[in-house]
Amino acid sequence: MELNRMVSVIMPAYNAEAFIADSIQSVIAQTYPNWELLVIDDASTDNMKEIVKGFSEKDKRIKLLENDSNLGTHHSRNRGIKAAQGHLIAFLDADDQWKPSKLYTQVKILQKGNVAACFSSYELISENGEPLNKKIEALPILSYEKLLKANYVGNLTGIYDAQKIGKIYCPEISKRQDWALWLKVIEKGGPMKGIEESLAIYRVRKNSISRNKLEMLKYNFKVYHEVLGYSYFSSLSKMFVFLNEQFFVKSRQTKTMITEK
Repeated sequence: MELNRMVSVIMPAYNAEAFIADSIQSVIAQTYPNWELLVIDDASTDNMKEIVKGFSEKDKRIKLLENDSNLGTHHSRNRGIKAAQGHLIAFLDADDQWKPSKLYTQVKILQKGNVAACFSSYELISENGEPLNKKIEALPILSYEKLLKANYVGNLTGIYDAQKIGKIYCPEISKRQDWALWLKVIEKGGPMKGIEESLAIYRVRKNSISRNKLEMLKYNFKVYHEVLGYSYFSSLSKMFVFLNEQFFVKSRQTKTMITEK
């Protein structure tokens, strides 16, 4: 089976000059060549824009979109999705990285047509790039009901078939919009296939929402109540389910990697 479907890679970026070159290089290094990379600069004040322009001048698959003012990650992601020309849409933040076989592996799965979206396991590195020897394992199949309990999709690993289910956009909330997006993807396209192989590398930042538990809880409630439309009390009930799932069930997906000495 010839793989020929175009992938649009959406990369929102703000003041990411320290990391974005490595992120872009990981896209360039993909063994699957039919992609476009849309970098959406959210009015950065550092040297990031010049770095991206340097890449785009050498590789026409890389395109820079510039926001006139700082609008937030959800606006930037949606601008990228709107501009995307590809059959498939994938996401990579400006401080994370992909392994070379990432797109090939996922395009091969999606081109079979059995599922509309898939995601994979991924590894963790520290803010300065040191391996943390931790792997977040993807569930083999992810249903809407399971994803509703907690976010099992590492956004840097997710990819969906826009040709099959249309373009799915982020809701207008500043955090946890990626979780809400994948809920919409599954609602429209059916369960996501999980890939056991680790295909990406996530950089754990000090200011990450995943490290700020109170912020995570606040925006989880927003997803249930404001985005999905559950009542106040129903949203509270789902928050109790989330707490159990996040800290006692989902935590089992984090595995310690054995490294050779």
